[in-house]
Amino acid sequence: MTRESRVGRIERITKETSVLVEIDLDGTGQVDVATGVGFYDHMLDQLGRHGLFDLTVKTDGDLHIDTHHTIEDTALALGAAFKQALGDKVGIYRFGNCTVPLDESLAQVTVDLSGRPYLVHTEPENMAPMIGTYDTTMTRHILESFVAQAQIALHVHVPYGRNAHHIVECQFKALARALRYASEHDPRAAGILPSTKGAL
Repeated sequence: MTRESRVGRIERITKETSVLVEIDLDGTGQVDVATGVGFYDHMLDQLGRHGLFDLTVKTDGDLHIDTHHTIEDTALALGAAFKQALGDKVGIYRFGNCTVPLDESLAQVTVDLSGRPYLVHTEPENMAPMIGTYDTTMTRHILESFVAQAQIALHVHVPYGRNAHHIVECQFKALARALRYASEHDPRAAGILPSTKGAL
């Protein structure tokens, strides 16, 4: 028996941005990303490679204003594509967690593919405000946007860290692994929806 492909494809076009996201949850970590925001591209690359998701992201945004719309709309499209790729969620683990260190920083991520969007996010205060053209206050907004469209519960906690690059990057690496573990098929639960409600 072969499983149906778990692929999501979302095109989002507004007056501010044009976004295309394609994701294959059962890929090998092949990534092709271009948003015009270098550090954000680096983070999306981490998401695909560590999640073993094949991920394509092409965003053309109003970078002459700032990076906000480009980053936000990409995250919204990514969340919608992830939800689409999950399909009916039958046979998946549903829950996933991962703790990732990056030198002096540590990220702890727990996810529930619950069908209910909720975010809890903490990271060290007084981070450097910018990493290249990436506004570090956008990390939480990326997660908020992703969660809203993916309809998942996500808890991200960075108890300590000094370097802003490390603090953000370990969050994306841990998120990738937690999403991977939660979305993978459980061989003991084939054909079973992991919910007592009968719906996710």
